[in-house]
Amino acid sequence: MTSEQDATSGLQPPRKAGVPGGVKVGLVFVVLAGAAAWLLMGTGTDNPFVYSKLVHEVMSKPESFEGRRLRVEGELRQGSIKFREDPCEWRFVLQQEGKEMPVRFPQCVVPDTFRDGKGLQVTVQGELGHDGIFLANQVIPRCPSKYEMQQRMKAGEEMPYDPNASLPGQS
Repeated sequence: MTSEQDATSGLQPPRKAGVPGGVKVGLVFVVLAGAAAWLLMGTGTDNPFVYSKLVHEVMSKPESFEGRRLRVEGELRQGSIKFREDPCEWRFVLQQEGKEMPVRFPQCVVPDTFRDGKGLQVTVQGELGHDGIFLANQVIPRCPSKYEMQQRMKAGEEMPYDPNASLPGQS
């Protein structure tokens, strides 16, 4: 029997055995949802489920934030940076609206723009300990904008780095 005869006799070709289309769509959806969840729950420091707070919010009720992963932003208190070599550790204080938060950062290296200076905004990520000291695993100084830096330089501050300066070995 030919396909012309099938069409005229009302017979249909046999169905192929396999997975129905609805199941395939469902599987694709499950895989995509799983991949999105995996990306959101990543173990890196960019975890979107880390609370982001300001110093005064955390230090107003520190007991409610103890042991939780946090990102905290505040102003670096001028003159508070201390470094210890063995073992490597940076200590400093962030402040905001009359509240202060001492920070420990047990690493040897901090970003170049992390310097003692007036008005430097810093974000730290880590956990607030039961002793009220924030144990940071990441320190992110917020660089002032070009216009803010120009105002600071007029007031007598030095630029933390010179973008136009040549690197050693360049002429």
